[in-house]
Amino acid sequence: MPRMVQCVKLGREAEGLERMPYPGPLGQRIFDEVSAEAWSGWLRHQTMLINEYRLTPVDPKARKFLEEEMEKYFFGEGSEKPKEFIEPES
Repeated sequence: MPRMVQCVKLGREAEGLERMPYPGPLGQRIFDEVSAEAWSGWLRHQTMLINEYRLTPVDPKARKFLEEEMEKYFFGEGSEKPKEFIEPES
């Protein structure tokens, strides 16, 4: 049976992650309070941020920026898309 969490992003109970997706206290909080569905949404958002801002994830400044955006995405006011971002047509 899957592990269920009360997801802070979705505002409802949903299937939780199988393991901590990120190290440290933020990773533990995400594991405890974020669903697998919401985590998938973050991965798409993070990819867009990396592409739009041309970030290199191995760069410590880029990692710090992404961690701050992750915290805002799940537990704050939300992570904004870049002003120049245009949603791709489906």
